[in-house]
Amino acid sequence: MMQRIGLPKPLAWGYLGILIFMMGDGMEQGWLSPYLIDRGLAMEHSATLFSLYGVTIAISSWFSGVLTESLNPRKTMWLGLLLYLLGTVLFIGIGLKDLDLGVLYLTYALRGFGYPLFAYSFLVWISYVVPQNALGRAVGWFWFVFTGGLNVLGAFYSSWAIEHLGHIPALWSAVAWVLVGAIFALVLNKATFPKLETQGKLDNLLRGLTIIKSEPKVALGGIVRIINTAAQFAFPVFLPVYMAEQGIDTKHWLYIWGTIFSSNIIFNLIFGFVGDRLGWRQTIMWFGGVGCGLTTLLFYYSPQWFEGNYSLVLACGVLWGACLAGYVPLSALVPSLVEKEKGAAMSILNLGAGLAVFAGPAIVWATFGAVGAEGVVWILAGLYFVSAVLTHQIKLSAKN
Repeated sequence: MMQRIGLPKPLAWGYLGILIFMMGDGMEQGWLSPYLIDRGLAMEHSATLFSLYGVTIAISSWFSGVLTESLNPRKTMWLGLLLYLLGTVLFIGIGLKDLDLGVLYLTYALRGFGYPLFAYSFLVWISYVVPQNALGRAVGWFWFVFTGGLNVLGAFYSSWAIEHLGHIPALWSAVAWVLVGAIFALVLNKATFPKLETQGKLDNLLRGLTIIKSEPKVALGGIVRIINTAAQFAFPVFLPVYMAEQGIDTKHWLYIWGTIFSSNIIFNLIFGFVGDRLGWRQTIMWFGGVGCGLTTLLFYYSPQWFEGNYSLVLACGVLWGACLAGYVPLSALVPSLVEKEKGAAMSILNLGAGLAVFAGPAIVWATFGAVGAEGVVWILAGLYFVSAVLTHQIKLSAKN
């Protein structure tokens, strides 16, 4: 049954572990900033905290691929777990106690090294052991459990935990969930990883950057990956205010945002299957690039066109979330561009995922004052159309 649905049986425990790990890792995303501000932290300091966190996520995302090839995925995932635990324990136990800015910055940034090494190393593991004709479905399942844990289960659990446990106990409970996920992914998961010539050669780390010179298509894949989720991190910066002006309050906006990613995780699976059948490149171009470009505009203008009708705006948001999943086959296409150095190729792709955390807010910061919310949305939509053109150049075979 697992083979029919595209879930690789040897790695099944690992998928479950990623789901639970990311649920614990992402449970504070929606409320940590206002909680810190309510305790007296300035808005600027809160923004700096999350910016530094994003820096370490980007760095760790790049390291994940080449470290996996040098050490093997299991050791790299253990390293990610240890860095997460160290950063989290110090952040909660010392940083939050006195709101010492230096400690907060250092420990939360250290925590940011954790999940990319844990989760993205598992993605590299998938790219090596799953046959190419099933790889699209396998990475679709990865993004299903990754996003489902980070954006869906984490949000639902945190809404319960902060009400019934309190903010600090809720953060400590996240550590327990992360440990449970690690048990599934690293202890119960008995899958093997092929012996590579690069294992044990840490000087191979630079290959994670130099590959873009020898394999320019990999670089294009990294750029497309940045564009993929740039709007995901740009929208929360300005869309809630715009939605409020159109009659959709914060409570309903949060419902819309949560439902978007409930839709997204379902379509992560669907487009994994579609990519294996229609072709990875075609799926990314049309459903991802063109689809996101059109639905970005539709989502923005829907409150105006439908006079703030909540259900219709929600439906347009769900369409955008579905098209966002059209980029899922990118995680199958890029490592398939190279025969041996899949980890280095995945490092570029993972770096793109990390840089998207910066690119979205940076676009808003740089352009909002000049062009307003409408102009920013057109820029984001334009980037999606550009990604479709770039993807057209990433040719692997007659099918993909």
